[in-house]
Amino acid sequence: DKTGTLTKGKPEVTDILPGDSDENTLLQIALSLESRSEHPFAKAILEKGKTISHLPVEDFRVLPGRGVSGLIADETIYGGNAKLMQEMDITVPDYPALESAGKTMLFFASKMRYYGAIAAADVLKEDSLEAVKQLRDLRCKVIMLTGDNQNTANSIANSAGIDCVIADVLPGDKAGAVEQLQKNGSRVLMVGDGINDAPALVTADVGMAIGTGTDIAVEAADVVLMQSSLIGVAQAIEMSKATIRNIKQNLFWAFFYNCVGIPIAAGVLYPAFGIQLSP
Repeated sequence: DKTGTLTKGKPEVTDILPGDSDENTLLQIALSLESRSEHPFAKAILEKGKTISHLPVEDFRVLPGRGVSGLIADETIYGGNAKLMQEMDITVPDYPALESAGKTMLFFASKMRYYGAIAAADVLKEDSLEAVKQLRDLRCKVIMLTGDNQNTANSIANSAGIDCVIADVLPGDKAGAVEQLQKNGSRVLMVGDGINDAPALVTADVGMAIGTGTDIAVEAADVVLMQSSLIGVAQAIEMSKATIRNIKQNLFWAFFYNCVGIPIAAGVLYPAFGIQLSP
């Protein structure tokens, strides 16, 4: 998983791009809608406009994997990604340069008015690049799973040294992505930290949760890392391989000892050499 696992999960607003409004109006609309959301990008917007007053929001709804909606001054306003805008038949501009820089675009509009867009960026954890390198050294194929669009996802994946990306994934579809990999013959270790990751953690052959993540993710996982560093993923794999190697060695020597010891205890060497073991 990307947000909060590969990245810090604490994005910051980088660009405010008004449409049919000024910057303050866009921020006020965005703040009012996102004040009821728990998404990391919502918290980034709240931090950016903490000095601006909120407008009353009625009929607030969370639209998983797409954004939020609410009634402000008798106008239904949607805030979220381009997929949500497309579903609502709302035309919004493209920002390929910002997306290619790894920024996530959040659009705010009603059916009658396009308020504008806000770009936010989440940065990689300091050790994510090294963690990915260690996993690749262990001959693991590393895949980044994210709800971001392909351009943004590719930019972040390139920064982390990941060449395989599954983007535009809705929260409920993460488990399906894991299942598809399994159907293709892969054994899947899923690493995540959020509520949305729990079904995928359960579906994977091994689910691994970041210890600083949500309680639901921790409960759903087979393995829990006690810190937020992804270095622990490679360490856990190496430890498991060493454990299996140790078990196989123990089984070999136990089998070898019994193959030699049982016949001697049965007396096969006694007639010729007078050697025997107590059964």
